[in-house]
Amino acid sequence: MYLQQPLSTQKSKMSTITHTQDTIPVAAGKWNASLYDDKHDFVFKYGEDLVEVLNPQPGERILDLGCGTGYLANLIAEKGAQVTGIDSSAEMITKAKEAYPALDFRVQSATEFYFDQSFDAIFSNAVLHWVLEKEKAIDCMYRNLKRNGRLVLEMGGRKNVEAIVTALQNSLTKHGFTEQAAIQQWYFPSLGEYTSLLEKRGFRVTYAAHYNRETELKDNANGIKDWIKMFGSIYLQNIEAPVVNMILEEVQDALRPVLFREGKWYGDYKRLRVVAIKSPSFREA
Repeated sequence: MYLQQPLSTQKSKMSTITHTQDTIPVAAGKWNASLYDDKHDFVFKYGEDLVEVLNPQPGERILDLGCGTGYLANLIAEKGAQVTGIDSSAEMITKAKEAYPALDFRVQSATEFYFDQSFDAIFSNAVLHWVLEKEKAIDCMYRNLKRNGRLVLEMGGRKNVEAIVTALQNSLTKHGFTEQAAIQQWYFPSLGEYTSLLEKRGFRVTYAAHYNRETELKDNANGIKDWIKMFGSIYLQNIEAPVVNMILEEVQDALRPVLFREGKWYGDYKRLRVVAIKSPSFREA
């Protein structure tokens, strides 16, 4: 059944938290794992109730796709499941192994991963909107699930962080950085678009919700600037530091009337949550 509101477990999401599983590229292809945990841990903290939706059972083989620094993989393992975590970031996997040495973490891509033994479930929080080759990722998930295996995911949905991205693009364009402004870094699909892709590959979608999840940012003074440095640094490549600082200040000032309230900054998040089952009769090829 397709729903417009999230599951009842979503009620905890609106509470204030100390700040991710979205991560930050320090340079092309790299992520700052320490900054991720320190200032943007809201991403994986918000994923805690997605683990409840997954409902891992003792002995199940579960893949955490885009595991980041391993926080949610460890929560799943605490339920008795056999967890494997994969992430394309070597920096994230290194930190995950240090934090949770008993778990199996590997550097693998969301569009190319393969395991000899399939999984009872695949779990993915705040990752798949970073994967522009969405059909390849869906195919990998399908191939690595057992028949009747379940997929539980949450990602950025249509118009996610639209205010932040638009303000940044406007500022970049204003200062002549049209090439940077045109960068497409994320894939934020509508409910209908993504569930159709899943169904086309052979999944049976049992639950889907696209909902607002306004997210409090940790730094009350520099919330928007920190967020862009963490998640949108690709837009600032090849721009001199003084100009970057000017652009960040300009963007934050532009967003103050809409995303700053009672001394706190918020991100205009819109999330897509989906539960699907690998249909037992669909083609494997």
